[in-house]
This record gives sequence, structure tokens and C-alpha cells, in this order.
Amino acid sequence: MLFSIFALTVSYLKNKIMEYKARFITEDIKLSSYEDKFFKSDITFDQHMLVWFLSGETKIVQGDATYFFGKGDIFLIPRNQLATIINYPKDGKPHKTVVMHLSVERLRDFYSNKHVKPKPQNSPKIFRFSNHPLLESCLASLIPYFDMKDIPKDIASIKITEAISILRVLDKEIDNVLANFEEPGKINLVDYMEKNFMFNLPLEKFGYLTGRSLTTFKRDFKKAFSTTPQRWLTQKRLELAHYQLTEKKKKPLDVCYEVGFENLSHFSFAFKKQFGFAPSHLVSD
Repeated sequence: MLFSIFALTVSYLKNKIMEYKARFITEDIKLSSYEDKFFKSDITFDQHMLVWFLSGETKIVQGDATYFFGKGDIFLIPRNQLATIINYPKDGKPHKTVVMHLSVERLRDFYSNKHVKPKPQNSPKIFRFSNHPLLESCLASLIPYFDMKDIPKDIASIKITEAISILRVLDKEIDNVLANFEEPGKINLVDYMEKNFMFNLPLEKFGYLTGRSLTTFKRDFKKAFSTTPQRWLTQKRLELAHYQLTEKKKKPLDVCYEVGFENLSHFSFAFKKQFGFAPSHLVSD
């Protein structure tokens, strides 16, 4: 998982208390480790995140896709994208990753002398670069620095520049994401919420991602849906949960977190209040 110390906007949910460890080269590059069995967060990233898996597994759920990553995988998550991230240890080893933040400021500097005109991207995908030798070599070269006390002053800048340069070689379309510095503009509220209601984020963040202040978001939401955001979100999540349990035969614990509830007890209470029986009632023996 990728944490608030980097000014990420994070609304996080914990199923168990985890032992979290992190070592830093700078605040833009860290070695992250989770030792327990499970960690889940609903988040948006304020910066692009380049992640290299050393051990463990991650499931990333977005509105239109689900991704699975494990040992050796490398991927880039674009900024301002909603995602549910579920981390697991595997094979007795912790969930451990090297994480590099590609901030807007650093990317502006990188592209300042390049003639790049990015094309608009409505919903940038997660980019996967698994087992690529150039990129893996770049990220692997960071490992010794996490144990050093006297780190060369410019090493982070050098390594981030190297990583960006490699990414541009691997994917010719990535400039459309990395060189796009615009903030979210006002978009269709109904379409956006119908696609992203399962993410448990503050209303302020939903407002920002749809190009609205909190006040304007609430006003436009009431006009569009004739109810409050809280009531509508709960109803939509329960409807999706019922479908997942009855049609997809998923377990209540998995459904609980995938549709946006904070914990299993809260989900079970709301589900029983809505449907008259607990979600476990729909589980086949």
C-alpha cells in the first residue's frame, strides 16, 4: 500500500492491525512492507506510482477492471484514479514493494525541454511492465540505498529520471499520462458516480474528482438523484453486494470490501436492515 506521508489522499480501512515497515531514500522512493495477513484501502493517488513487487500479492479493483500483481511484477498507477487495493503476504513472506512517486513537479521539470502535446485520457489504465530487464534493473539498483546512512544527494532525482526515460521507451502512449498536468474538470456526475460508487472515499474527494466543491457536489447530487449522497451510496453498495452474493457466489468478507463497506459487521448490519436477513444466509454450504 502507498501511504499518506506522500500527500496521497487516502481513506483507509483496516481489517486487522498490521505491522507496517518502511524505509526511505527520499519521500519519493520507499521500500514498503506489510507483515500481517490483510490490508485494504480505498484511495486515489495524487501522484503517479511506479511499483515493483518483491513478495506478496495485491488485488486492485477499479470501476471497470480488476488487476492482480505478485512477485516480479512492475506497474504504474496514474494519479487521480480511484482504486480499492487489497494487499496480502504470500508463501510465508510479507507484502513487500519498492515504490517510486512520479510527482507533477518532477514530471514538469522532466518535460520542460521536450515538445510533447499529450492527448486527453478519460480514464488512464494501470500500466503493467512485468519482468522487463531495463526497468527491473533500475528499481533493483535502489535496494542497497535503503540500508545506507549517507545517501548521495542527487541519487533519487537521477533514478526517477532514469525510470521515466525507460517508461517512455516501453510505452509510446505513456506521455499522454505523464505529461498531462491538468486537474480534474467538471464532468457528468451521474455517469461518474454510477461507475465509482463502490469506492469508500470522503465526499470532498468525489467532489474534487468530478470538478466540484463539496457544496456544489451535494447540490448537483441531490438534483440528479433526488436523495443524499450517503443514502444513495449505501443503497447502491447493498444492491451490488446482493448481486455478488447471489449471482457470483462470492463470500461475504470479499463482497464487503469490494463494494465499499468499512468492515464486515457494518456490512452485515446494513445488509440485514435492507433485505431482512444476513449476507451469510446466501452462502451455500
